[in-house]
Amino acid sequence: MLLTPPRKQYLSTKIQSGERRLHFYGKGEEIPLLDHGVWCVSHGFVQLMKISHQGNETWLGWAQGDEFFGSWFTSLTSFQAKALSDVYVQWYSLNEIESSAQIAQVVLNQIVLRVKRTEELLAIAGLKRVEEKLLELLKLLGKYVGEEVDHGIRIQVRFTHQHLASAIGTTRVTVTRLLGDLHKQGLISYDEIRHLVITN
Repeated sequence: MLLTPPRKQYLSTKIQSGERRLHFYGKGEEIPLLDHGVWCVSHGFVQLMKISHQGNETWLGWAQGDEFFGSWFTSLTSFQAKALSDVYVQWYSLNEIESSAQIAQVVLNQIVLRVKRTEELLAIAGLKRVEEKLLELLKLLGKYVGEEVDHGIRIQVRFTHQHLASAIGTTRVTVTRLLGDLHKQGLISYDEIRHLVITN
């Protein structure tokens, strides 16, 4: 059965192929990663992460509308993908990608983008002060998943304090305290549905 996502999107290079099946994963669900293909996000936001032997999460990046993700893009054995919102994804086999120059070009372009975002995350991780790490992470999220509003940039995805803590290698309690400090300083605010806004 074909599902209809809340907001239909198309790949920027118009490689969307008719009645490709949409798979749904609810917020918080792990999305299975298989070796013989990759997913493309039609709607929603997917967290990409590494899980340690102790069960700790390390945030490696994300995939959003029209972006590909899967185990094919990494050499990590503990790589996982989790829906941070309700997500609709489409499946592409590796054979399909290899046989289509158009799809392969889209994937190559996205690999380049993924490398750039990873470099930005690594640069943040190299900062010494946790406060600075958190603020720069919020700015990075605003750059990629933000939208302009009257008084700043609204981050369209609601991240938990634990998600943010995993991204910068600190604790949830520390992130909660630092967000409170940033709010008091007027550097961030919240909208009526608790989405974080980076103020101008």
